[in-house]
Amino acid sequence: MLFLIGSIIFTSWLTLSFKIVARYKISTIQSIVFNYISSVITGSFVNGIFPINSATFHQAWFPWASVMGIIFISLFNVIAQTAQKIGVAVASVANKLSLIIPFLFSLYLYNEKATVLKIAGIGVALTAVLLTCWPRKQTQTNQSGISRGLMILLPLILFLASGLLDTMIKYVEHSFLNDENQNAYLITAFSVAAGIGVLVLILLFSTGRQKFEPRSVVAGICIGVPNYFSIWCLLRVLKQNAGNSSAIIPINNMGIVLFSTVIAWLFLKEKLSALNWAGIILSLGAIALIAFG
Repeated sequence: MLFLIGSIIFTSWLTLSFKIVARYKISTIQSIVFNYISSVITGSFVNGIFPINSATFHQAWFPWASVMGIIFISLFNVIAQTAQKIGVAVASVANKLSLIIPFLFSLYLYNEKATVLKIAGIGVALTAVLLTCWPRKQTQTNQSGISRGLMILLPLILFLASGLLDTMIKYVEHSFLNDENQNAYLITAFSVAAGIGVLVLILLFSTGRQKFEPRSVVAGICIGVPNYFSIWCLLRVLKQNAGNSSAIIPINNMGIVLFSTVIAWLFLKEKLSALNWAGIILSLGAIALIAFG
């Protein structure tokens, strides 16, 4: 339970911190890159040493760590593009509705039991996410002038990538990881994301499209440390509940929606409509149904 709470709090902080970054007009891309560098340093500190060496490239989990690193930084950019070009509400809905993908994969890959309560809980969860993220006022979604095809493609990519990332985390944890190699795996994945990000920043700096912002380093540290522990805690809770991932991942995602929404309302003064509050109440019901199903 402690690791599940940790995953929910740390992951919620990531969403909230990017809202703060936008509010103070700090470069998002620089914050993302320094976040991954901070995650690598944090993981190395937890591990007691930087674990990547020549033997790392021969580990069975190394290709999965590389793919996950690519997905990490690509997903952050897809979220940014979706939020900027279409809307934050659309990005939130597409990201959180993806909980259905790891649920289905868990039933198929690990033969976990799909009880009536679990299925009902997933249905309630999808409704709750839509209501919780529903915007208070309808806005024009095509004000940026992007094509209708791109308006459909970006949320679809976000939905699929988020769901497949959660599924991959469970698969790798189940197939390759243990207490001895978990940190090495995480640090490798974050290092791949950091390496790609550094190359992108070098390109942006050299072409004059970005100027270095010292504040982004501070923002990256504040995001990166919780980012590492959000995945670390999720892997731990999945290991503790090896036969019930079809419940753990949806509960984790619903907890993130619930916690981040309430914290944003309390501390960031975000206003919630009656529909949003209805979604929050349904979230509690969905968590109960999935947990006890």
